[in-house]
Amino acid sequence: MKTASLSSFWWRALIGLALVSMLAACATGPRIRTDADPTADFSQYRSYGFYQPLAMEQSGYTSYLSDNIKMAVRREMEARGYRYSADKADLLVNFQGVIREKTDVYEIPRSDVQYFYSYRARAYYAFPVWYDETRVSQYTEGTLTVDLVDAARNRLVWSGDAIGRVNQKTPQQRVAAADQAISAIFAKFPYRAAP
Repeated sequence: MKTASLSSFWWRALIGLALVSMLAACATGPRIRTDADPTADFSQYRSYGFYQPLAMEQSGYTSYLSDNIKMAVRREMEARGYRYSADKADLLVNFQGVIREKTDVYEIPRSDVQYFYSYRARAYYAFPVWYDETRVSQYTEGTLTVDLVDAARNRLVWSGDAIGRVNQKTPQQRVAAADQAISAIFAKFPYRAAP
């Protein structure tokens, strides 16, 4: 009987640990911001294409990262019922990435002990001292922006940003982070293609 309850305890502990680790993984994802044109009629859009030239490819060439972002955008748009059209799209998708060096200044509460010598008592006395220690940390922040443009009016109708710290070292990690950012952005896109 004790063995069964002990096994049950470990099983519950393992499930609890798995849930905590999943929540921690969710907390480390990018921050998402979206904005939509309140006058846009999303019920009229059925197809999509890519804006030319893409903001991420303004230098005139593609990269492995921009190709992977295109594939992720296609996956998300087609999952919502939009069909790809290179020349007669209702919506044009544009995207770009921006990287900035940022500085984070914060304070950490500290405590210490100061010793004072009393000549009268001929002894040292300790007094606690509390203070704030200022720390400065530098990091790289990246923003991936996806814009949806009404092709007929050449007007921005929806935009989504994924903002987060950039700490990926390898190309595979950068591709995975960009894919995660595109999925997170489109998770906030509430529209589907018109029938």
